Amino acid sequence: MLTKKALITAAAKKQRNLPLQTLVNRDGIEKSVLEIIIEETLVAGVEEIGIVINPEDENRYKEVVKDYISRIKFIYQKEPLGYGHAIYCAKEFTENSSILHLVGDHLNVSLQPEGCSEKLVKIAEQEACTVSAVQATSETQLPFYGTIGAKRVPGKKGLYKVTTVIEKPTPTEAEQSLVIPGLRSSHYLCFFGIHVLTPSVFDILGFELKKSIDPKSVTLSRALDELSKKEQYLAFEHPGMRYDIGSKYGLFTAQIALALNGKDRDLVLTKMLELLAQKELSYFNKTEE
Repeated sequence: MLTKKALITAAAKKQRNLPLQTLVNRDGIEKSVLEIIIEETLVAGVEEIGIVINPEDENRYKEVVKDYISRIKFIYQKEPLGYGHAIYCAKEFTENSSILHLVGDHLNVSLQPEGCSEKLVKIAEQEACTVSAVQATSETQLPFYGTIGAKRVPGKKGLYKVTTVIEKPTPTEAEQSLVIPGLRSSHYLCFFGIHVLTPSVFDILGFELKKSIDPKSVTLSRALDELSKKEQYLAFEHPGMRYDIGSKYGLFTAQIALALNGKDRDLVLTKMLELLAQKELSYFNKTEE
Protein backbone atom coordinates (compact mmCIF):
# COMPACT_ATOMS: atom_id res chain seq x y z
CA MET A 1 0.00 0.00 0.00
CA LEU A 2 1.99 2.99 -1.26
CA THR A 3 1.10 6.49 -0.11
CA LYS A 4 2.02 8.95 -2.85
CA LYS A 5 -0.58 11.65 -2.21
CA ALA A 6 -1.18 14.03 0.67
CA LEU A 7 -4.22 16.06 1.66
CA ILE A 8 -4.07 19.31 3.64
CA THR A 9 -7.33 20.88 4.83
CA ALA A 10 -7.40 24.68 5.08
CA ALA A 11 -10.94 25.82 4.27
CA ALA A 12 -12.52 26.34 7.70
CA LYS A 13 -13.49 29.91 8.56
CA LYS A 14 -11.06 30.17 11.48
CA GLN A 15 -8.38 28.20 9.63
CA ARG A 16 -8.11 29.89 6.23
CA ASN A 17 -5.43 32.45 7.11
CA LEU A 18 -3.35 30.34 9.49
CA PRO A 19 -1.40 28.27 6.89
CA LEU A 20 -0.27 31.53 5.26
CA GLN A 21 1.46 32.81 8.41
CA THR A 22 5.25 33.07 8.28
CA LEU A 23 7.67 31.31 10.63
CA VAL A 24 11.38 30.63 10.65
CA ASN A 25 11.92 26.93 10.04
CA ARG A 26 14.53 24.65 11.61
CA ASP A 27 17.06 25.64 8.96
CA GLY A 28 16.69 29.30 9.89
CA ILE A 29 14.75 30.19 6.73
CA GLU A 30 11.50 32.14 6.64
CA LYS A 31 8.69 29.92 5.38
CA SER A 32 4.92 29.92 5.55
CA VAL A 33 3.28 27.33 7.77
CA LEU A 34 1.89 25.75 4.59
CA GLU A 35 5.33 25.42 3.02
CA ILE A 36 6.67 23.75 6.17
CA ILE A 37 3.79 21.25 6.07
CA ILE A 38 4.27 20.61 2.34
CA GLU A 39 7.98 19.96 2.80
CA GLU A 40 7.22 17.44 5.53
CA THR A 41 4.94 15.50 3.17
CA LEU A 42 7.61 15.46 0.46
CA VAL A 43 10.15 13.99 2.88
CA ALA A 44 7.58 11.25 3.55
CA GLY A 45 7.66 10.29 -0.14
CA VAL A 46 4.54 12.12 -1.30
CA GLU A 47 4.48 13.17 -4.96
CA GLU A 48 1.20 15.13 -5.22
CA ILE A 49 -0.55 17.32 -2.65
CA GLY A 50 -4.20 18.30 -2.55
CA ILE A 51 -5.12 21.40 -0.53
CA VAL A 52 -8.75 21.93 0.42
CA ILE A 53 -9.48 25.67 0.34
CA ASN A 54 -12.27 28.17 -0.01
CA PRO A 55 -12.26 29.21 -3.71
CA GLU A 56 -11.83 32.86 -2.70
CA ASP A 57 -8.38 32.06 -1.29
CA GLU A 58 -6.87 30.40 -4.37
CA ASN A 59 -4.73 33.33 -5.54
CA ARG A 60 -3.24 33.86 -2.07
CA TYR A 61 -2.45 30.19 -1.72
CA LYS A 62 -0.94 30.01 -5.20
CA GLU A 63 1.43 32.80 -4.31
CA VAL A 64 2.57 31.04 -1.15
CA VAL A 65 3.11 27.60 -2.75
CA LYS A 66 4.59 28.85 -6.05
CA ASP A 67 7.81 26.85 -5.54
CA TYR A 68 5.72 23.66 -5.37
CA ILE A 69 2.87 24.56 -7.71
CA SER A 70 3.58 21.67 -10.10
CA ARG A 71 2.80 19.24 -7.26
CA ILE A 72 -0.29 21.06 -5.96
CA LYS A 73 -3.95 20.54 -6.76
CA PHE A 74 -6.46 22.90 -5.15
CA ILE A 75 -9.70 21.29 -4.04
CA TYR A 76 -12.65 23.56 -3.33
CA GLN A 77 -14.97 23.45 -0.35
CA LYS A 78 -17.43 26.10 -1.52
CA GLU A 79 -19.47 26.15 1.68
CA PRO A 80 -18.29 25.74 5.30
CA LEU A 81 -19.89 22.33 5.79
CA GLY A 82 -17.44 20.94 8.32
CA TYR A 83 -14.23 18.95 8.60
CA GLY A 84 -15.62 15.60 7.47
CA HIS A 85 -17.09 17.21 4.37
CA ALA A 86 -13.79 18.99 3.64
CA ILE A 87 -11.94 15.67 3.61
CA TYR A 88 -14.62 14.04 1.47
CA CYS A 89 -14.22 16.82 -1.13
CA ALA A 90 -10.88 15.13 -1.95
CA LYS A 91 -12.35 11.69 -2.76
CA GLU A 92 -11.83 12.10 -6.50
CA PHE A 93 -8.31 13.38 -5.93
CA THR A 94 -7.36 10.23 -3.98
CA GLU A 95 -8.08 8.01 -7.01
CA ASN A 96 -9.07 5.24 -4.59
CA SER A 97 -5.64 5.07 -2.99
CA SER A 98 -4.36 5.71 0.52
CA ILE A 99 -3.53 9.30 1.37
CA LEU A 100 -1.49 11.14 3.99
CA HIS A 101 -3.67 13.74 5.70
CA LEU A 102 -2.60 16.77 7.72
CA VAL A 103 -4.52 19.82 8.93
CA GLY A 104 -3.39 23.26 7.83
CA ASP A 105 -3.51 24.86 11.29
CA HIS A 106 -1.23 22.41 13.09
CA LEU A 107 2.54 22.04 13.03
CA ASN A 108 4.37 19.05 14.41
CA VAL A 109 7.97 18.79 15.49
CA SER A 110 9.65 15.40 15.59
CA LEU A 111 12.04 14.72 18.45
CA GLN A 112 13.76 12.07 16.33
CA PRO A 113 15.67 12.25 13.01
CA GLU A 114 12.67 10.71 11.24
CA GLY A 115 9.81 13.12 10.58
CA CYS A 116 6.31 12.56 12.00
CA SER A 117 4.67 12.04 8.59
CA GLU A 118 7.53 9.89 7.34
CA LYS A 119 7.18 7.53 10.31
CA LEU A 120 3.41 7.27 9.97
CA VAL A 121 3.58 6.52 6.24
CA LYS A 122 6.07 3.71 6.87
CA ILE A 123 3.81 2.12 9.47
CA ALA A 124 0.74 2.42 7.23
CA GLU A 125 2.56 0.78 4.33
CA GLN A 126 3.86 -2.03 6.54
CA GLU A 127 0.46 -2.72 8.14
CA ALA A 128 -1.66 -1.97 5.02
CA CYS A 129 -4.39 -0.11 6.91
CA THR A 130 -5.48 3.30 8.14
CA VAL A 131 -3.13 4.66 10.81
CA SER A 132 -3.48 7.78 12.98
CA ALA A 133 -0.77 9.49 14.97
CA VAL A 134 -1.78 10.02 18.61
CA GLN A 135 -0.24 11.47 21.73
CA ALA A 136 -0.86 11.06 25.45
CA THR A 137 -2.81 14.18 26.41
CA SER A 138 -4.18 15.57 29.67
CA GLU A 139 -7.94 15.35 30.14
CA THR A 140 -8.00 19.17 30.31
CA GLN A 141 -7.30 19.16 26.55
CA LEU A 142 -10.06 16.71 25.61
CA PRO A 143 -12.38 19.49 24.30
CA PHE A 144 -9.91 20.11 21.47
CA TYR A 145 -9.17 16.63 20.08
CA GLY A 146 -10.56 13.39 18.78
CA THR A 147 -9.63 10.68 21.28
CA ILE A 148 -9.25 6.91 20.91
CA GLY A 149 -9.91 3.81 22.95
CA ALA A 150 -7.46 1.06 22.00
CA LYS A 151 -5.47 -2.03 22.91
CA ARG A 152 -1.70 -2.26 22.63
CA VAL A 153 -0.36 -4.36 19.76
CA PRO A 154 1.92 -7.00 21.34
CA GLY A 155 5.58 -6.69 20.43
CA LYS A 156 5.19 -3.34 18.63
CA LYS A 157 6.11 -0.36 20.79
CA GLY A 158 3.74 2.57 20.56
CA LEU A 159 1.28 0.79 18.25
CA TYR A 160 -2.39 0.31 19.19
CA LYS A 161 -5.41 -1.40 17.68
CA VAL A 162 -8.17 1.18 17.81
CA THR A 163 -11.57 0.06 19.15
CA THR A 164 -13.34 3.38 19.69
CA VAL A 165 -13.03 7.02 18.57
CA ILE A 166 -14.90 9.90 20.19
CA GLU A 167 -14.69 13.49 18.96
CA LYS A 168 -13.92 15.89 21.82
CA PRO A 169 -15.18 13.61 24.62
CA THR A 170 -16.17 14.81 28.07
CA PRO A 171 -13.96 13.60 30.95
CA THR A 172 -16.80 11.24 31.96
CA GLU A 173 -17.01 9.73 28.45
CA ALA A 174 -13.24 9.34 28.37
CA GLU A 175 -13.13 7.66 31.77
CA GLN A 176 -15.88 5.24 30.77
CA SER A 177 -14.68 4.29 27.28
CA LEU A 178 -11.16 5.50 26.53
CA VAL A 179 -8.88 4.52 29.42
CA ILE A 180 -5.75 2.73 28.20
CA PRO A 181 -3.70 0.76 30.74
CA GLY A 182 -0.19 2.10 31.14
CA LEU A 183 -0.94 5.77 30.49
CA ARG A 184 -0.56 8.33 33.25
CA SER A 185 -3.65 9.00 35.33
CA SER A 186 -6.11 11.39 33.61
CA HIS A 187 -4.27 11.08 30.29
CA TYR A 188 -5.75 9.78 27.04
CA LEU A 189 -4.53 9.14 23.49
CA CYS A 190 -5.65 12.09 21.38
CA PHE A 191 -5.13 12.72 17.68
CA PHE A 192 -1.82 14.26 16.68
CA GLY A 193 -3.17 15.88 13.49
CA ILE A 194 -1.69 13.37 11.02
CA HIS A 195 -3.39 10.32 9.50
CA VAL A 196 -2.87 7.91 6.64
CA LEU A 197 -6.38 7.24 5.36
CA THR A 198 -7.42 4.30 3.19
CA PRO A 199 -10.29 4.52 0.64
CA SER A 200 -12.65 2.90 3.16
CA VAL A 201 -12.63 6.13 5.19
CA PHE A 202 -13.90 8.11 2.21
CA ASP A 203 -16.63 5.54 1.59
CA ILE A 204 -17.81 5.90 5.19
CA LEU A 205 -17.71 9.71 5.00
CA GLY A 206 -19.74 9.62 1.80
CA PHE A 207 -22.36 7.36 3.35
CA GLU A 208 -22.60 9.48 6.50
CA LEU A 209 -22.90 12.73 4.52
CA LYS A 210 -25.61 11.27 2.31
CA LYS A 211 -27.83 10.27 5.22
CA SER A 212 -27.05 13.22 7.50
CA ILE A 213 -29.39 16.20 7.79
CA ASP A 214 -26.49 18.40 8.97
CA PRO A 215 -23.18 17.80 7.11
CA LYS A 216 -21.29 19.61 9.87
CA SER A 217 -22.15 16.77 12.24
CA VAL A 218 -20.09 14.34 10.12
CA THR A 219 -16.57 14.28 11.51
CA LEU A 220 -13.44 12.34 10.70
CA SER A 221 -13.57 10.91 14.23
CA ARG A 222 -17.04 9.55 13.57
CA ALA A 223 -15.90 7.92 10.32
CA LEU A 224 -12.82 6.43 11.99
CA ASP A 225 -14.94 5.05 14.82
CA GLU A 226 -17.09 3.29 12.22
CA LEU A 227 -13.96 2.06 10.43
CA SER A 228 -12.64 0.51 13.65
CA LYS A 229 -15.72 -1.73 13.75
CA LYS A 230 -15.20 -2.99 10.19
CA GLU A 231 -11.47 -3.46 9.59
CA GLN A 232 -8.05 -3.08 11.15
CA TYR A 233 -7.34 0.47 12.21
CA LEU A 234 -4.16 1.33 14.08
CA ALA A 235 -2.80 4.29 16.02
CA PHE A 236 0.83 5.16 16.64
CA GLU A 237 1.86 7.05 19.76
CA HIS A 238 4.26 9.55 18.30
CA PRO A 239 7.07 10.95 20.49
CA GLY A 240 7.01 14.32 18.69
CA MET A 241 5.10 17.45 19.66
CA ARG A 242 2.05 19.04 18.03
CA TYR A 243 1.19 22.73 18.00
CA ASP A 244 -2.20 24.21 17.22
CA ILE A 245 -1.24 27.54 15.69
CA GLY A 246 -4.83 28.75 15.95
CA SER A 247 -4.80 28.59 19.75
CA LYS A 248 -3.70 31.42 22.04
CA TYR A 249 0.07 31.86 21.64
CA GLY A 250 -0.02 28.85 19.31
CA LEU A 251 2.00 30.45 16.52
CA PHE A 252 4.52 31.79 19.05
CA THR A 253 4.87 28.38 20.72
CA ALA A 254 5.33 26.64 17.38
CA GLN A 255 8.05 29.13 16.45
CA ILE A 256 9.93 28.54 19.69
CA ALA A 257 9.67 24.76 19.20
CA LEU A 258 11.04 24.97 15.66
CA ALA A 259 13.87 27.24 16.78
CA LEU A 260 14.88 25.04 19.71
CA ASN A 261 15.01 22.02 17.42
CA GLY A 262 16.91 23.77 14.63
CA LYS A 263 20.29 25.15 13.60
CA ASP A 264 19.84 28.40 15.55
CA ARG A 265 19.10 26.67 18.85
CA ASP A 266 22.04 28.19 20.75
CA LEU A 267 21.31 31.68 19.43
CA VAL A 268 17.64 31.44 20.41
CA LEU A 269 18.48 30.12 23.89
CA THR A 270 20.91 33.01 24.38
CA LYS A 271 18.26 35.55 23.33
CA MET A 272 15.69 33.97 25.63
CA LEU A 273 18.09 34.07 28.58
CA GLU A 274 18.89 37.72 27.85
CA LEU A 275 15.18 38.59 27.85
CA LEU A 276 14.62 36.74 31.12
CA ALA A 277 17.63 38.45 32.69
CA GLN A 278 16.35 41.87 31.60
CA LYS A 279 12.94 41.08 33.04
CA GLU A 280 14.43 40.01 36.37
CA LEU A 281 16.67 43.10 36.47
CA SER A 282 13.69 45.36 35.77
CA TYR A 283 11.72 43.69 38.57
CA PHE A 284 14.69 44.00 40.97
CA ASN A 285 15.13 47.71 40.20
CA LYS A 286 11.44 48.38 40.84
CA THR A 287 11.55 46.64 44.22
CA GLU A 288 14.63 48.72 45.19
CA GLU A 289 12.91 52.05 44.45
